[in-house]
Amino acid sequence: QVRLVESGGGSVQAGGSLRLSCAASPSSVTTNCIAWFRQAPGRERERVATEYRGVGPAYYSDSVQGRFTISRDNAKNTVFLQMNGLTPEDTAMYYCAAHPSCGRRPSDFDFWGQGTQVTVSS
Repeated sequence: QVRLVESGGGSVQAGGSLRLSCAASPSSVTTNCIAWFRQAPGRERERVATEYRGVGPAYYSDSVQGRFTISRDNAKNTVFLQMNGLTPEDTAMYYCAAHPSCGRRPSDFDFWGQGTQVTVSS
């Protein structure tokens, strides 16, 4: 079993920044790919960013490209999502998810954290 714990959410004003963390334990092939998804009320869960152990280019959705950065600290088994230039449209529950390979859909990921809320006010 893999345990994922998100942290770092909160409330900020538009234009502000937050840094989310996803601590994964234990480190294994299951955590090769870590993705950040988000889900706003009444909307489908949306893939925001993914990275594969720091190898190759990370993926970003069009809505966050240029504003969000995903990174991994392998020594700490932690993946970060640096979010800059936040807008009210970024308000959602943010989840990290793990799988041996990087898929596109939520159903492609086996393990999920409990989520951390991000609220951006105008």
